[in-house]
Amino acid sequence: MNRPHNDTFLRALLRQPTDYTPVWLMRQAGRYLPEYCETRKRAGSFLQLCKSPALACEVTLQPLARYDLDAAILFSDILTVPDAMGLGLYFSEGEGPRFERPLREEWAIRDLAVPDPYDHLRYVMDAVAEIRRALGNSVPLIGFAGSPFTLACYMVEGGSSSEFRQVKTMIYDRPDLMHRILSVTAEAVTKYLNAQIESGAQAVMLFDSWGGCLSAAAYQEFSLSYMRRILAGLVRERDGQRVPSIVFTKGGGLWLESIAESGCDAVGIDWTVDIGEARQRVGQHVALQGNLDPNVLFASPEAIVRESKAILDAFGPNDTGHVFNLGHGISQFTPPEHVAVLVDAVHEYSRCQRQKNSACQLLA
Repeated sequence: MNRPHNDTFLRALLRQPTDYTPVWLMRQAGRYLPEYCETRKRAGSFLQLCKSPALACEVTLQPLARYDLDAAILFSDILTVPDAMGLGLYFSEGEGPRFERPLREEWAIRDLAVPDPYDHLRYVMDAVAEIRRALGNSVPLIGFAGSPFTLACYMVEGGSSSEFRQVKTMIYDRPDLMHRILSVTAEAVTKYLNAQIESGAQAVMLFDSWGGCLSAAAYQEFSLSYMRRILAGLVRERDGQRVPSIVFTKGGGLWLESIAESGCDAVGIDWTVDIGEARQRVGQHVALQGNLDPNVLFASPEAIVRESKAILDAFGPNDTGHVFNLGHGISQFTPPEHVAVLVDAVHEYSRCQRQKNSACQLLA
């Protein structure tokens, strides 16, 4: 695995010195880009787009053609794993992802099995390999998966939910069944991420989108403990290069210290957390990723620059280990030109911070 020419993102995750703060965006290949919409239309559906390595590669590279981003992220979906388990993933217009066979019956939960990532998810590994070839070692490629709890939310609810009634009822009534789902899913995610690493991913991220809906005790038992299990089982080095890991729990600001001690290299934080306070709380254990409110990108260029600068100042110019990102995925309604303002502002101002250059005042 040759190290990328621009390895700023990897060095930041490992808390090594960088010339500037690297930036990438969650959901950076998405519907806010007109070229993505054209490719998706050509694919016929979102699921067909995910399952075509060539098209997945095409859309992964689209934001890098527009913006000076410091990392690419595999274009896929967190629900590919439960789909490979046989739950029958489909996307309903206006309703988002759905499963034909949600996990409600004890026999179905007992029969749940770990899929072979090189068989049932071969299209993902083919996409990773194709993207790595297309990148030509320009920037690192991030692989990812959903956390076991987040995947379980979809697997039990049958789709998206605002109340999580089914999954929380199972947690409190039949925790044994929930632990069965989480245990199998954790093993599946570990194998899935390791297969991505073997196929060429140079960093991996766990998206715990719904962990923040849990009580403090339930988060430790049903979400974080299974992410710890995954992190302990990940390939940490390939071809002499470290493969860093990131954990992002949306709404997880209360548990930053516990997440930082989970075995990850970096903790993603949402926009409700002050990044300067987060840096003090986690100390030198991990890097931090985040955490601009995605809605800032609807504001004026001047506001985007101001808010980006505030985050960089709050983190501190003399510290290492910051990857700039949004506090959640970019909205499909974001003006594409505003993303360019953000990326350029982060790069320019963070370079100035390190050089103590008076030109930084121009971005104030």
